[in-house]
Amino acid sequence: QVHLVESGGGLVQAGGSLRLSCAVSGSTYYTMGWFRQAPGKEREFVAAINWSGYSRNYADSVKGRFTISRDNAEHSVYLQMNRLKSEDTAVYYCAAEVDHGVVVVGTGDYDYWGQGTQVTVSS
Repeated sequence: QVHLVESGGGLVQAGGSLRLSCAVSGSTYYTMGWFRQAPGKEREFVAAINWSGYSRNYADSVKGRFTISRDNAEHSVYLQMNRLKSEDTAVYYCAAEVDHGVVVVGTGDYDYWGQGTQVTVSS
């Protein structure tokens, strides 16, 4: 069983930065992902990282601006978000999936979810 708690969301101006954190209780042998959901839209993939940290995947919309990382010793996963845009406004969710060696991007692939943290980017 894995319990996930996100933090670090808030209000930021366009062009600014935020760093989201996800505290992981239980085993860390999981691929970890970040997803987001804007009002009236489907939840969408943002970034994911495998257990070792050597494999990462990003949505095209955030490539070059967002960086996912993890610290297994600290049981934490991070999402550094730079050059934020108004379209990045959403609730951001941390998710965990048993590591099968492939970094997956579908919401249905993930077994555990946090409660989410709001990110609002003002233009």
